[in-house]
Amino acid sequence: MTTPWFAPIIWNGSYNIDILNAQFHQRNVRIGITVFAIKKYTVFIKTFIETAEQFFMVGYKVNYYVFTDRVNDISNFTLPEGRQLVILEVPTYKRWQEVTMRRMEMIRDHAYQRFYKEVDYLVCVDVDMRFSDSVGVEILSDVFGTLHPGFYNAQRGHFTYERRQQSTAYIPTDEGDFYYAGGNFGGTVEEVYKLTNFCHNAMMTDKNNSLEAIWHDESYLNKYFLYHKPTKILSPEYLWDNGFGVPQFLQRRRFVAVPKNSNAIRNKRALQENPGYQKEKNLKFHLGSPYIFQQLGL
Repeated sequence: MTTPWFAPIIWNGSYNIDILNAQFHQRNVRIGITVFAIKKYTVFIKTFIETAEQFFMVGYKVNYYVFTDRVNDISNFTLPEGRQLVILEVPTYKRWQEVTMRRMEMIRDHAYQRFYKEVDYLVCVDVDMRFSDSVGVEILSDVFGTLHPGFYNAQRGHFTYERRQQSTAYIPTDEGDFYYAGGNFGGTVEEVYKLTNFCHNAMMTDKNNSLEAIWHDESYLNKYFLYHKPTKILSPEYLWDNGFGVPQFLQRRRFVAVPKNSNAIRNKRALQENPGYQKEKNLKFHLGSPYIFQQLGL
């Protein structure tokens, strides 16, 4: 329920939402949520927004910040007062790895240029997801991360951190607290700026040395959280894939992956050009299995 540095880990039943709502409503907080709908990923926006309107920060002012290279593909949504859709046009990239890594730069730049004037907190998530249960102010903190659903119960030695010492994302085998997912993190605008600035600068250093971390932006996120501890951690309730099954401990699945054909969404050739593609494909397939580490030879 708490980390060694006394940050709370948020599970169902670990908080009183009525008390939290009274506090956050008194502060009149505004929340921004960022997603990247690049290329064919625009197909996920409708489900994302519609389910968010049912379950995400109900009763609060929310800005949906949608970064996209296909502005015309984004439908109009009728949202209640205080909630709005903000379309942010961005360049397109050939490789999906470039998209996922560049998002740190884009979030950083917009946090500096506009987010700090418009919202108090930022929640940065993947777009190919849907909300299926309430996600409220219990997640908000100075800076928060989410336990990766494939590694919530794994030993540190099995975490897929970047292990090459040449990379700025490098984490030694005897260090690390948790393995955090890249698909759900956030905090105050100021703290998200610090996080994304660190990750982007680290990526650029590696790129200049012809390096690319094993799990792209997620590797740099884990490096940041190693030395800048999150003040709150979200349990796998807040990032789940039903392909993993439904473990007995998981009482609620609040934010879940939408099933998809990745090759139809991403550029297949670009995928296969990535040396880590086959390992990633295998990892995604086996994440829900109790034999994950034997299957991968870890």
